[in-house]
Amino acid sequence: MSRGNEGRRQKAEGRSEKLRFRVRFACSLLLSAFCLLPSFGCRQKMANQPRYDPLEASDFFTDGMSARPRIAGTVARGELVTNEFFSTGKMGGRDGNGFPVPVDAALLDRGNERFNIYCTPCHGRLGDGKGMIPSRGYRHPPTFHSDALRNQPTGHFFDVMTNGFGAMPQYGTIIPPRDRWAIIAYIRALQLSQNATAADVPSNVKLESGGQAILPVPPNGQAGSPVVHGGAR
Repeated sequence: MSRGNEGRRQKAEGRSEKLRFRVRFACSLLLSAFCLLPSFGCRQKMANQPRYDPLEASDFFTDGMSARPRIAGTVARGELVTNEFFSTGKMGGRDGNGFPVPVDAALLDRGNERFNIYCTPCHGRLGDGKGMIPSRGYRHPPTFHSDALRNQPTGHFFDVMTNGFGAMPQYGTIIPPRDRWAIIAYIRALQLSQNATAADVPSNVKLESGGQAILPVPPNGQAGSPVVHGGAR
């Protein structure tokens, strides 16, 4: 009888242990679910909260716009003007002339690169206004090689790039100020190259008939290829 009682007692303890395990497991699941509920609810509220899409109209503000203007007297980070000419192209409220940065080969190379990206689609690679976009029906921009634009101060080009002019949109939010000055330096180089005379050709460059310039032999002994240096007039 004692062995039978012992066996029944062990079976009862085993069933009790299984029951306790199941209860602990169920409680753990319920506790985990309870802890996760706030995060799920918060995520859904943040994902579905009322908001305006960019440039969406609003009937809350009197001007009907959801986008709000800057608070008067504040300056956005990175937009503090410490050099009026560099940042605006103006001197005393008028278009300035010259450059607020050193004009060197690196600046011209940068201007060439930026000009080919942003300007050539309309202005053409020579700046003659014969880009691909005008050839498809868009308004032709003026050539940079007219007397009117050759005589314009550099600040004029900076202002046009910054704010747009006529059919040309503004690029002030796309091209940073230093790159705008680099483009202007390259425009000046284009103007010189397309309106040069034989007297402008360096003395160590041979100018042939037809306007081709033969570059001097470089130190490595390999002659350069003929390049157009601007036709003699």
